[in-house]
Amino acid sequence: MIIEGNIIKIAGPVIVADGMRGAQMLEMVRVGDEKLIGEIIELEGDTATIQVYEETAGIQPGEVVECTGGALSVELGPGVMSSIFDGIQRPLRIIREESGDFIARGIDVDSIDKEKKWAFKPVAKVGDKVKGGDVLGEVQETTAVLHKILVPPTLEGEVTEIAAEGDYTVLEDIADVGGEKVQMLQKWPVKRSRPYVRKLDPDIPLVTGQRAQDTFFSVAKGGAAAIPGPFGSGKTVTQQQLAKWADADIVVYIGCGERGNEMTEVLTEFPFLDDPKTGNPLMDRTVLIANTSNMPVAAREACVYTGITIAEYYRDQGYDVALMADSTSRWAEAMREISGRLEEMPGEEGYPAYLASRLAQFYERAGRVETIGSEPNVASISVVGAVSPPGGDLSEPVTQNTLRICKVFWALDASLADKRHFPSIDWLQSYSLYVDSIEGWWAENVAADWRATRDEAMSLLQKESELQEIVQLVGPDALPETDQATLETTRMLREDFLQQNAFDDVDTYCAPDKQYKMLKTILLFYKESLAAVNRGAPIANIVALPVKEEIGKMKYIPQDEFDAKIAEIQSAITKQCSEA
Repeated sequence: MIIEGNIIKIAGPVIVADGMRGAQMLEMVRVGDEKLIGEIIELEGDTATIQVYEETAGIQPGEVVECTGGALSVELGPGVMSSIFDGIQRPLRIIREESGDFIARGIDVDSIDKEKKWAFKPVAKVGDKVKGGDVLGEVQETTAVLHKILVPPTLEGEVTEIAAEGDYTVLEDIADVGGEKVQMLQKWPVKRSRPYVRKLDPDIPLVTGQRAQDTFFSVAKGGAAAIPGPFGSGKTVTQQQLAKWADADIVVYIGCGERGNEMTEVLTEFPFLDDPKTGNPLMDRTVLIANTSNMPVAAREACVYTGITIAEYYRDQGYDVALMADSTSRWAEAMREISGRLEEMPGEEGYPAYLASRLAQFYERAGRVETIGSEPNVASISVVGAVSPPGGDLSEPVTQNTLRICKVFWALDASLADKRHFPSIDWLQSYSLYVDSIEGWWAENVAADWRATRDEAMSLLQKESELQEIVQLVGPDALPETDQATLETTRMLREDFLQQNAFDDVDTYCAPDKQYKMLKTILLFYKESLAAVNRGAPIANIVALPVKEEIGKMKYIPQDEFDAKIAEIQSAITKQCSEA
């Protein structure tokens, strides 16, 4: 029996309907004559409060609200990868063909093409005992992604039928498990996280090839990082660089309430970016979710859940997923608007009282896990969320509640961005709480003294900020020569190590081994220059050493030539400092 009610009140994206007895919380509904998509967010007697994921202008009291019997869900299966969706998983390319540049109200298009045939290759055999998460077959979805067709998480039993190798649509039966027909298409409610066996310790770094992030403020695979920063400080650029180079198999990029022009840049650039790993378009392993600031505010809230559910689906197939959410502040603003329409008691700065728990629910879906199935895989979702605090004020609620959950804080500084220092990560404010847990990986794979080297460089940068206060008062010449040598080293750390040129073919990605050796070389210069000063060498001679130019150019040395060149630079440092 289909439950139908009638609209009695309309307040922007929030609608109240009566006659809804029997409806369920978080059930998806169709609102009004145009059948707009909505979700029940409050029930009282036979009255339901609904948030509508589309523009509600023109809807009138008395129009019918129809229940669908299920929660707001996403469609999962071959065809998701390399798509561009809106906040509730409607493909924007198809919407454009049907309704032009703007999304028409009530437009109903399939998330996944139901008619396209995919080349299915069975893996399971008749008679196999399978459970949720086991692989039934494979589909080569794109050049970069082998899509594994999994047994739905709640299903268990014997395979009595399996389709032969051939071409099938996502709606055709490809197997019979325990008397239930299985298709390539699955549905999953967005607000419910997909199951896994257990979470694992975050002890492997997510290598990004960006020196500031990898060496100083590492994020672990399955970790969560926050990038707060004011307008123009480079949040989107940093996330795009991570999307391109991070050590992940799949990228999910959520543009949540971003300006249309910024999102346009992502949508026009991403399809043409080359994947450095395969040489094919990066789009072959990317899902884009675009929800610009002029799209309905309630859909903005949904887009984050849509993105993380798609990420979990690919995680269950054994892939490492990197999810970029840009920006969670706009998502929080959507929650604030809906909360205001519901006349809820506001919390700090007008945000709803449940802001912290909603942010936590989202970030907690990240993690490195053992997936369900007879042969568990280890896979991960790493989440990087941009935060856009108004006026760059990091004390506002969204930033503070995000920092409470995330263990990595990349604080972007607009003044660094103005100086063309990219990535503009402030090394004094930023931190990573994963350093202790990933130390073992660096010691095993790069160098045993990685941690000591990193800590020494960090303490030098801290010392520089103290010395800068004196410099601003009395000038650098008033400092002891040992402190002047320290300042020269920290300048090299800032300009030659922390600065990275994303447009340079060599410097755009820096391997962990290269990062360590570069840092080691700068610290060798520090040690040798201090020794020279203590022997009585004038600081002016050390500042004028020709090897400094070589140190400045080392980031541009290709990886295959690096080891030989860096050994030459290190011996030149020792030789020139001893002769200074």
